Amino acid sequence: MSLAEKQRRMIERYLLIEDPQERLTAVTARGKRWPAPRDEERIETNLVPGCSSRVWLIGDVQDGTCRFRLDADSPLVKGLAALICELYDGERAAEIVEVEPQLIEALGFAKTLSPTRLNGIAQIRNVIRQFAQKCG
Repeated sequence: MSLAEKQRRMIERYLLIEDPQERLTAVTARGKRWPAPRDEERIETNLVPGCSSRVWLIGDVQDGTCRFRLDADSPLVKGLAALICELYDGERAAEIVEVEPQLIEALGFAKTLSPTRLNGIAQIRNVIRQFAQKCG
């Protein structure tokens, strides 16, 4: 399945939850189950710059695909970051660089999140893109 198709399916799956607040709660809950960095990886160089909450994001390459682990101080931020990581996790670097996330807009979160949170999400995308560019 292409990354664009994966994104479309993710959007469809979350849009089954009609209430936007419940949808955001589901995303936040999903973030709690996302693989976290090891304690020794919670260092300054793994922090995403420009986020209002501390977000640690670690990328690895396994069998030619990119894998991501993350944690954040805020459950909401962790859930949103996990949503972006879920999109790109298990994908090839070239596709990660090319495909922009549409999830935040499509799920209606851009209307309710503060500009600071939206900037943090953009920074998470930038870190993922930079990682993929180094791997590709």
